[in-house]
Amino acid sequence: MRTSPVIPVLVINDAAQARPLAEALVAGGLKVLEVTLRTPAALDAIREMRQVPGAIVGAGTVVTTEQVAQVQDAGVEFIVSPGLSAKTGAAILEAGIPWLPGVATAGDIMRGLDMGLEHFKFFPAETSGGVKALKALAAPFYQCKFCPTGGITEASAPDWLAIPPVLCVGGSWVTDGTLPEIEARARAAASLPR
Repeated sequence: MRTSPVIPVLVINDAAQARPLAEALVAGGLKVLEVTLRTPAALDAIREMRQVPGAIVGAGTVVTTEQVAQVQDAGVEFIVSPGLSAKTGAAILEAGIPWLPGVATAGDIMRGLDMGLEHFKFFPAETSGGVKALKALAAPFYQCKFCPTGGITEASAPDWLAIPPVLCVGGSWVTDGTLPEIEARARAAASLPR
């Protein structure tokens, strides 16, 4: 979460596009890449992206214990989930893979703390109350750090990154356009202050 201010949230439909995309993002300074398990190509895309020097590749949208085993086999370096489930969480913690579970309420955060976690994905960020909601949640959970995701844009990212417990944001805007455009967007995102 401290490597760069933005983690690209990637939906890959063709694994052949994965490596060039990862190369453009890493060249632009975004090394941490979240490949969502929303398509049949996702696991192959993870394997392809792991070949890119400097890339730190993780899996997003991990919601079942079966997916935990699949992404572990693919060699992911971190896991992101849209929510916090005791069963899936236990499998991830047992695997020893860094995990960023999604939270949107105080109860979610308390369940995460009970599991020994202090780093969370605030999701869906914009529809869960936006910057004001996260500031309100972060106050009593002063020990926690967050990565807001869901509706974050190039324009709104600085507002989120200005919140002290926010270490980074997740977003998909950096992957719009051609590979040179993606590299340029990645460079701009990597230079955002936090």
